[in-house]
Amino acid sequence: MGIAERKERQRAELREQILRTARGMVMREGFAALSMRKLADAVEYAPATLYLHFENREAIAKELCVRGFQDLLAVLEPAAQVEDPLERLPQLAKAYVRFGLENPETYRLIFMEDAKLSTALFADNPEGPGPRSFGVLVQVFVDLLEAGRLEEGTRPDQLAEVLWAGVHGIVALKLTCSGFPGSPAEELTQVLVSTLVKGLPGLKAETKAR
Repeated sequence: MGIAERKERQRAELREQILRTARGMVMREGFAALSMRKLADAVEYAPATLYLHFENREAIAKELCVRGFQDLLAVLEPAAQVEDPLERLPQLAKAYVRFGLENPETYRLIFMEDAKLSTALFADNPEGPGPRSFGVLVQVFVDLLEAGRLEEGTRPDQLAEVLWAGVHGIVALKLTCSGFPGSPAEELTQVLVSTLVKGLPGLKAETKAR
């Protein structure tokens, strides 16, 4: 290995070390605890060295968001392999909620910290893990539509947004209002999907008053 290759490998290894340390810091203490000086102390390099790899704290946070979406996508992909879209739908919903509750700091970082972070990920790279994660949700409704199980003119992307809003709401409620004596997340997820597919249970037509 030549000198140039060795230096590039060392540079890549240090970059990964910085990201691993930053991720650990966020997992333990939350995103607010992340600072370039504190991170430099943790990796035992001068702050100026960190700036050779990342422009600022936000650049590190953005990279952590990318990796967070990669983790989310990895959790969704097995459920996305379920052939029947109607069976796939609840599996995707459960996988999403499980990811959020099992990775609270990652979830807070990619969805609940700074809107600019996730907005940039969706705007900058349509093939990135963020858009691809949403695409998995869209695809289940595309498949239902193509199978003739939804009315013509139905917008799969809009239904995917409704599903996303629902599962995100469940995760956000459990992360931010843990003291609320509500139903377990698993039950809420089942009710969400059932209501989305079948409508309100036992709903009767409105009767006119005499």
